[in-house]
Amino acid sequence: MSNTVTVLGSLNVDTIVTINHMPLPGETIASHDKSSAAGGKGANQAIAAVRAGADVNFVGKVGQDDAGQFMLKSLADNDVDTSNISEDANTGTGSAIILLDDNGQNSIVVYGGTNQLVGTADIESAQAKIKESDFLIAQFETPQAAALEAFKYAKSNGVITILNPAPAAAIMPELLTYTDIIVPNETESETLTGIKVTDEASMLQNFAAFQQMGVKNLVITVGDKGAFYANDQHHEFIPAFKVNAVDTTAAGDTFIGALSSQLTSDLQNMGDAIAFAQKASSITVQGFGAIPSIPHLSQILETSHE
Repeated sequence: MSNTVTVLGSLNVDTIVTINHMPLPGETIASHDKSSAAGGKGANQAIAAVRAGADVNFVGKVGQDDAGQFMLKSLADNDVDTSNISEDANTGTGSAIILLDDNGQNSIVVYGGTNQLVGTADIESAQAKIKESDFLIAQFETPQAAALEAFKYAKSNGVITILNPAPAAAIMPELLTYTDIIVPNETESETLTGIKVTDEASMLQNFAAFQQMGVKNLVITVGDKGAFYANDQHHEFIPAFKVNAVDTTAAGDTFIGALSSQLTSDLQNMGDAIAFAQKASSITVQGFGAIPSIPHLSQILETSHE
C-alpha cells in the first residue's frame, strides 16, 4: 500500500543558466544556455515522492499569472493533487535563478513571491488532506508559522512530520517540538546546532543538540559521501552511491521525497528507506535540471551501482 504524503512548500519557476565557472564579484561572463522549468523545494519534493510511489497532496500558493498556471499544470501532470494550492491576485508566483557551472555545482537566488503568503487559511483548508496522510513535509521556503500550524494539526491526528530546514534559518523553538524527523544537510545542521559536521562523533553531537530541542529522529545528508541517521535506539552512517554528477540541483529534495515514499509509520525501516532515497538522489544528479532528472520508481528499482 502506498504512503500518502502531504507537502507544504514552495512553488517556483526556475530559470537555469549554464556557465563555465561561478562569476567573481564584479565579473561579467557569458552563459552556454538558458532554460525554464518548474521548481521550488516543495514542488521538487512532492514530485520526487510521487515518482517514488507515494500519493501526494500539495499545500501552497501561486500568483494569478502565467507562472502560476505553469506550476499548477506541472504538478497536475505529475499526478500531484493541487486542490489545496490557492491563488493570490496581488503577488507574483515564486521564482529562482540557478547558476550551474561545468562541474555540476550550483548557486541559487530565490524570489519568494506568493510562497511567503502561505498562512492560516491555507492550512485550515488542507486539514482533511493532512489528516488522511501518513507523512507531512515542510521546508523553509514558506513561513515557519504555517509549518507550525500544520505540524500541530498533523501531530494531533497521528501524522508523522518531516522538517527540511532549508534554506537554513533560525527555527521557531516550538516547531521542533512538533517535528518527528529533521533532515538537514551538514551545513544546515551546523548552522542550527553550532556543531561542525566532520565525523560520526560530531554527527552524534548534532543529534544530542536536536534531541534537546525536542526532535527524536535526525537524518543528516552529506552530499556525495552519504547520510547519517540517529534516534534513541540506533545510529548509522550509510555511504552514498558513487556516480558522475553533472547537476546537483534537487538532489536533496529527491532524497526527502523518496524517503517519505518508503518509510513505514513506525520508522523501523529507516536504514533501507535512506538507501532507497540515496539511490534516487544519485540518479537525479546524473541529469540536468530539477524535475526532469527526478527518477521514477521503475528507474530506481532497476538501477544498480557498484
